[in-house]
Amino acid sequence: MSHWDSCDAIERRPDKVSGAWTFKDTRLPVASLFDAFKDSPTIDEFIDDFGGVTREQIEAILDHEIQSLEKHFADEDTAGQQRPQVA
Repeated sequence: MSHWDSCDAIERRPDKVSGAWTFKDTRLPVASLFDAFKDSPTIDEFIDDFGGVTREQIEAILDHEIQSLEKHFADEDTAGQQRPQVA
């Protein structure tokens, strides 16, 4: 099971965008959000560029990913591994 399975803001269907994770009820891949943020747009700019996506969906995805990363690093800390240093 993918950690994305528990995020209600997205979906993955084999018959839609080649099975990529998409914003729910759209054909927009979730990967486009992360690709866009590489160029530092705001959430509002992303919504303007990709109609049909809501702020709530974006915030749900970002919150879900933050929680997943926090859990991942907490699990590593418990296993005695060191967390990577942020510059």
